[in-house]
Amino acid sequence: MQDRWVGLRRWQALAGVPLILMAHAAAAQERISADRPSQALEPVSLARGPIPVAGRLSENAAARIRISIERGPLEPALAVLSKQVPLKLAYQTALTEDRFTDGIDGEFQPLEALTKVLEGTGLSYRAVDTSTITLVNPRYVQLAAPAGTTDGVVLDELSVEGRPTGPAVPGPSQVPAPYAGGQVAQGDRLGLLGNVATAKTPFNVTSYTDTFIRNRQASTVSEALALDPSVRATQTTGAPFDSFYIRGFPINENTSGEFAFEGVYGVAPSFRVFTDYVERIEVLKGPAAALSGVSPNGGIGGVINIVPKRANEEVTRLTLDYGSVARGGGQLDVARRYGANREWGARFIGSLRGGNTPFDRQSETTGVGALALDYQGDRFRAWLYLLAQTDRFDAPLRPFLLRAGVPVPRAPDGRRNLTQPWEYSDIDDRGGLLRLEYDLTDQITLFGNVGGSISNVERYFASAPTITNARGDTTTTPQFYDLGVGRTTFDGGFRARFDTGFVRHAFAVQASRYSEDTARRLPAGRGSYLSNIYDPVLVPLIAPPVIDSRPRLSDSTLTGLSVADTLSVFDERILLTLGVRRQGIEAHNYVSNVGTLASSYDRSATSPFVGLVVRPWENVSLYGNYIEGLSRGDVAPAAAANVGEILAPYVAQQVEAGVKLDFGRLGTTFSAFEITRPIGELGPQNRFAQTGEQRVSGLEFSIYGEVAPDIRVLGGLTLLDGVLTRTAVAANVGNTPIGVPRLQLNLGAEWDLPAMPGLSLSGAVIHTGRQFVDAANTQSLPDWTRLDLGLRYTTLLDGRQVTLRANVLNVTGARYWTGVASFGTFFQGAPRTYLLSMALDL
Repeated sequence: MQDRWVGLRRWQALAGVPLILMAHAAAAQERISADRPSQALEPVSLARGPIPVAGRLSENAAARIRISIERGPLEPALAVLSKQVPLKLAYQTALTEDRFTDGIDGEFQPLEALTKVLEGTGLSYRAVDTSTITLVNPRYVQLAAPAGTTDGVVLDELSVEGRPTGPAVPGPSQVPAPYAGGQVAQGDRLGLLGNVATAKTPFNVTSYTDTFIRNRQASTVSEALALDPSVRATQTTGAPFDSFYIRGFPINENTSGEFAFEGVYGVAPSFRVFTDYVERIEVLKGPAAALSGVSPNGGIGGVINIVPKRANEEVTRLTLDYGSVARGGGQLDVARRYGANREWGARFIGSLRGGNTPFDRQSETTGVGALALDYQGDRFRAWLYLLAQTDRFDAPLRPFLLRAGVPVPRAPDGRRNLTQPWEYSDIDDRGGLLRLEYDLTDQITLFGNVGGSISNVERYFASAPTITNARGDTTTTPQFYDLGVGRTTFDGGFRARFDTGFVRHAFAVQASRYSEDTARRLPAGRGSYLSNIYDPVLVPLIAPPVIDSRPRLSDSTLTGLSVADTLSVFDERILLTLGVRRQGIEAHNYVSNVGTLASSYDRSATSPFVGLVVRPWENVSLYGNYIEGLSRGDVAPAAAANVGEILAPYVAQQVEAGVKLDFGRLGTTFSAFEITRPIGELGPQNRFAQTGEQRVSGLEFSIYGEVAPDIRVLGGLTLLDGVLTRTAVAANVGNTPIGVPRLQLNLGAEWDLPAMPGLSLSGAVIHTGRQFVDAANTQSLPDWTRLDLGLRYTTLLDGRQVTLRANVLNVTGARYWTGVASFGTFFQGAPRTYLLSMALDL
């Protein structure tokens, strides 16, 4: 084991630098930001303090009450306050977003308690009528008192009401509250375990919020994960699919369907997920089959889970956006709740965008429609999600192959596009999910999910143009491709909480079944054309050969039965999670373009996992885990003699240990991990087979939250040491795996300008180290660095909140290769890109 960490020791000093910086940030204070009040307002002094409520209070409202509220997000704190004091509190929910309270503990009068809870939040309160109090922004004051009220309003007996809210980390079906700064959440979903607070999670998980996604103007999940130091997108923005490396291992690459949706596979779009309907993007790092089920197409490095938007609050938001060169569109987001107890909810999101992109001769048209319906009863809850997504490209960007022995040429200007105007990609996705929960008792909850999706792809372009020399000359063979994928998913189980002596248990059982059928037409290419990455050549249309039928290509069924128990003692100061999953994989592969059975297998395995969290102090969590994953094998690439063949499943193992620190407004995570798994590779006879083994050891450091009242940070550092421990070519043993850099650095920051309320500046630096293109380590992409800058302004227009955003990606116009896919293909980086948007809350 010692020799595995030799390459990591030299990084320890570097990893200590962020720890020193975060220690200086322990005194971070509450950020003050302007939000939209309920009526026409005008600025007043911040020194004004709480707006007094004059008049006669009832005995209940004046009596002192014992009140205890923990530090955390403001809205859950107000919900707790509502259960302890007789106050009727009404306010716009947008006013409390991204605000936090230091909590209170002691005996207070109701209004005194409310004042204490609001201290440091930038909010105050005033009387609306004789029985209601509302929250206000202390930067503004009412122009005219509401009809029927005066400064000397009399308050009768008061009661509390407002939007129902849960704790900072609610039950498995709810959305965890945001952490300070609003960019990440305080909790994350751990598969069958449901939502778990970050501090009590024995894994490294990050959940990015809708606020962060909108401020980045990220249209896809790939763009939204640009600041995660453990994740690297291998494609560029002009490509019709998203693919990633997480902890040095690929997911959603070559094949598709690796995105989870509400914790289950088989519902999310296959190739790209647009963020219009996304409330959270959760990234669980490391193998997770024992928690989330078998990855449909062999992903090992982690799981990207999409948490969809639902009607948690009433929203009417119109967003207009524009991106260089001439691509624009808009989005409508409407959410409402109905019923006597607001038990019914509906949310609709629709968007349409189109026009020319920053890449030469490329245009893209996208359309998104999403509907979320829900019912929230006392014991029964249900959600229905329906998705429709269309993505159409003319001249989509393609990855490059490099001829053996040819050095990697310098990257071209990001605008250059080798794809011909007559090459195209049309992708349509449809999906749906029905989720059900029933509280059998206060301690036992039954749950179930039924869902599925259909993806249809038609495209005519080259799989990968080949670079033939150092001058950047290429040869390209266009190929018609028609694909249909149908998926279904079913799962169900129960979660229970109970005590045995002084040990508290969170017990879960889940059974699941996932099915996938794929049909494809892939006729041989007809003709080719020559071009150059620096000086692309336009050629006449090469008519595609077409096969009339769409024969079956593959089908698979993944089943699983999971059992897990989290045992906690000493008020959850020590938490031990034990679990096991019995997994089965049945797969059939058919002859391409023919549809006759070529190969099949039916395998199963038992995958255990164990996680430990020790919290010696409230703000310190020491954690560790061991987890195994069984995954469906890779699919042989187009360059292989056995193209399309599905390899036998393989088992991966991860060992991880780390520490999580919470300074109240600033959070950090430091972890060390090692992942080992078999890999598929091309052998001497150009046959793709499971003959290799790859090991990646790493150190991860991440930071998020507020370092000052008006400064937010998000990012981190990942150091990787990848080794080929076994390969088909003995000379490659000990080499670095394809696409695994030694260094990944991401750091983003936002600054609210004190002199101009509502104006925020943002910036991000993204760096990726050198990556090898081949297993022999003779060809490599150089390291690269990108700078992004942004500007955001929030103001009031006729009493309604308006947010203007402007972002520039790759400000310096850096020319670089983004990253390497596991098969040795690589993309050019995107050019300088301008993004503008205006969001109006109606």
